[in-house]
Amino acid sequence: MQAANSTTQSDDGIQRSSRFSLFNIFKRDYKRYDGVPPINIYLLRLLYTLMFVFLSIDSWSHILNHKGNWDATNAAAWCVWLGYGAISWIGIINPLKMLPIVLLEIVYKITWLFVVAYPLWTKNELIGSPVEGTTHVFMLVILPIVAMPWRYFFRTYIVTKRAA
Repeated sequence: MQAANSTTQSDDGIQRSSRFSLFNIFKRDYKRYDGVPPINIYLLRLLYTLMFVFLSIDSWSHILNHKGNWDATNAAAWCVWLGYGAISWIGIINPLKMLPIVLLEIVYKITWLFVVAYPLWTKNELIGSPVEGTTHVFMLVILPIVAMPWRYFFRTYIVTKRAA
């Protein structure tokens, strides 16, 4: 029987420690995640799972239970939410490939908070208003901001080397 702190050598000659260390989830993983710490991968998978479950349930429930004619803008919004939730399952499998939808989430929530909620809050009209519940949900935008591997995102999507 091996000790809890033992090391083993795999078939490819790489020595791996069988001891779990909480600090390892904060270290950059260049082999599996292109330098992104595993904690970001776990948080992203959690985020994508929450998006998939809650957006899918809310969107399908609203769309299937709708009565009467649709307002074009309202229908488009619910269909976008449904599509957004549906494609988030890809992020559960490949978290780094779906970072643009995390950025979209961050941008639209922060924009909504500043455009809709902030003016009401400054006039002390937010509490009790129809947007109060959405404001509470959108304040959780801190979660995708923390989960986003910003260094990787900028390196991969913004500062890319283009062939001439």
